[in-house]
Amino acid sequence: MSRNYSARLTKLALLGLLVITNTHAQPPSLPVPELGDGPWVFDTAEQGKIRVSVVTNDLSHPWAIAFLPDGGMLITERPGRLRIVRDGVLDPRPITGLPAIRTEGNGGLQDVAIHPEYAANGLVYLTYIKPMENGWGAPALAMGRLEGYTLMDVRDLVVTEPYEGNSGLNGRVAFGRDGKVYFSTGGNVGNAPQEMTSLRGKVLRLEPDGSVPRDNPFVGRGSRPEIYTLGHRNTLGLMQHPVTGEMWQHENGPNGGDEVNILLSGRNYGWPELSFGRNYSGTRITEHPTREDVESPQIVWLPAIGAAGMAVYTGDKFPAWKGNLFVGSLRQGGIEGTGHLQRVVFNENYEELRRESMLGELRQRIREVREGPDGLLYLLTDEDVGALLRVEPAL
Repeated sequence: MSRNYSARLTKLALLGLLVITNTHAQPPSLPVPELGDGPWVFDTAEQGKIRVSVVTNDLSHPWAIAFLPDGGMLITERPGRLRIVRDGVLDPRPITGLPAIRTEGNGGLQDVAIHPEYAANGLVYLTYIKPMENGWGAPALAMGRLEGYTLMDVRDLVVTEPYEGNSGLNGRVAFGRDGKVYFSTGGNVGNAPQEMTSLRGKVLRLEPDGSVPRDNPFVGRGSRPEIYTLGHRNTLGLMQHPVTGEMWQHENGPNGGDEVNILLSGRNYGWPELSFGRNYSGTRITEHPTREDVESPQIVWLPAIGAAGMAVYTGDKFPAWKGNLFVGSLRQGGIEGTGHLQRVVFNENYEELRRESMLGELRQRIREVREGPDGLLYLLTDEDVGALLRVEPAL
């Protein structure tokens, strides 16, 4: 082999190594412009033109929305604030009385839900990262009674195992048609999602007071009795389907493999043993993504979209969207600045027919999607200067 040829091979090998190293050093990104004041009008495939307006842009990394019986809405901010919007105006006073919250990294205050009989009891449920010893954090579910601008009698219903870093530090909360509380726990922590003595990587099912229902699937079997389903990675969407009453959940895969699941009592959803995604290095997680004893997802995203927030539309303002699933996207394909809103259309058996990506022009991380009592869609953008957006028909 000639010296020049050998030198060229060495140079190519070093260049390849540099490319691989740079691939993992820092995720690529597109420039994200300031959101602006709006409104914006966009074309959609089936509903026609829609208008997107800014209700408020005075939020910092907002995470979740819960609608109140009086027409107002509660909004959580990840830095540890619970806010109220009434008549389209963000009240400058945050609600006091919240528990101590670990806000480092991806931690903070996260989901919020109200009791089905909130008008009578004022009960509010929050998921957050509880500070633990040595700076560690643990996903937790708390409950309190809202009186004016103060959360009273706050207590933890569940505190999961602490973790040193930020992986899997997330949680969603939703009420089921059965009146039970469903609480998801992040599972990007080794094999914890498959360990029945761990609460991580699970969806838990509780009575509204935090006690364990007698009919939970693992009661009396040597497992944590709170567990309803297992094998989940990082859940960023959890809801009761407004038509079927089933509990729907979605979770983020690593490099691809975001998925929507219909939760069935006692079932295993595979993580980390199975996934349609790949490791961040590009290698496959498993050679085959399905197995007989594991529930397969209803929907899979390849590449990943960073799925966050979830709603099924049931109103009359967007008749062409009735029954469609809406999911926010934090970023697509690992590229920052590609957040958007996705719409999924099903047939009568809830089998996927098609998808539409919307609002990509705004380049915002869409963290939350909810249908309001007025039949409009409301979104939260997870940015330093975060916004509450309203989506309505453009007349």
